[in-house]
Amino acid sequence: QVQLVESGGGSVQAGGSLKLSCAASGYTDGSYCLGWFRQAPGKGREGVAVIDRDGSPSYADSVKGRFTISKDNAKNILYLQMNTLKPEDTAMYYCAADPWACRKSDYDVPNALDAWGQGTLVTVYS
Repeated sequence: QVQLVESGGGSVQAGGSLKLSCAASGYTDGSYCLGWFRQAPGKGREGVAVIDRDGSPSYADSVKGRFTISKDNAKNILYLQMNTLKPEDTAMYYCAADPWACRKSDYDVPNALDAWGQGTLVTVYS
């Protein structure tokens, strides 16, 4: 069973940076696509970034050029480097995994994914 534990959230001023981490276990490296989705207060869930089994990333238009998804296969850790943060990036960020869902749009409907973590809160103030 896949288990995911996020860390790295916090409070940051607009224009600043944060790096989220997701420790993953319970799956064979290369067998799952991994990604991040977020949910802002009072809003629906939004897929943010996904990295497929070959390591190719895809991003929501709202974060392209500012966020970078990556993974350390040796440590089984997924990262989300977030730069030039905006107040509208404020949300709970969740790491998720699925063997077949490898498109950004798949992470807009996270209930259909195989596993996700408890989330880490990111607050961006102006």
